[in-house]
Amino acid sequence: MWKNIRILCLLMVLLIVAINAYRDQNQDWNKPIIVLLHPVNADGQGATQHYIQQLSVNDLSDAQEYLKQMSTQYRGQPISIYFQMGRELKQRPPKVPENATMFDSILWSLKFRFYAWKQHKSSDGSPSVTLFLNYYDPKHSKELKHSTALQNGRIGSVNLFASKKQAEQNKIVLVHELLHAFGATDKYDLATGVPLYPIGYAYPNQQPLFPQAKAELMAGHIPVSVDKSKMPDHLGQTLVNEITAIELGWQK
Repeated sequence: MWKNIRILCLLMVLLIVAINAYRDQNQDWNKPIIVLLHPVNADGQGATQHYIQQLSVNDLSDAQEYLKQMSTQYRGQPISIYFQMGRELKQRPPKVPENATMFDSILWSLKFRFYAWKQHKSSDGSPSVTLFLNYYDPKHSKELKHSTALQNGRIGSVNLFASKKQAEQNKIVLVHELLHAFGATDKYDLATGVPLYPIGYAYPNQQPLFPQAKAELMAGHIPVSVDKSKMPDHLGQTLVNEITAIELGWQK
């Protein structure tokens, strides 16, 4: 009898895992999307803490509008997406390992999911995606480590500058990682950071090809020559191309 109960419990767990995995890879864009944002003082600096205390979800209204406009181009109607500012968290997410082996990546993924599970409270509701925003004072951190997000689990660890001067570029990074959580892939050379042609170009059929006027969001940079590119200043200098739209399920 107890053996049958244990088998039944195992089957129930596997069913829940399978349902969640299917949900994560088959987003219904006709339903409202809630993006929960938890700020983290990642460097412990007073300036970082002051910046976090001034954060408002209203600061991301143009990011919401950007996603609505991009989705409308492919779906014919905008997605319903809402950003929600969550609690400030004291514990940082586990850092992504550098030069990671497959085992390292799997282990980090498990640690990150466990971290996200521990941080969740009933008052957070049931968000579609949870992003942990790790803020750093630019006076102490001149360059940030790579951000990342997982489609399975719909969670992301996003490294950002605690500076109003960097606020617009922060939004680019945030939306880039958000779309990772919905299945969009990077479209740049991982070794050089240069956008891949043609999938990482906003206007791959443009003649002459260079310079491009905008960046493809998942490539992250505006190509200005074969081997050179520059970071866009704001979301308005980016777009979601057709390949990314297909990955997201915005276009068949």
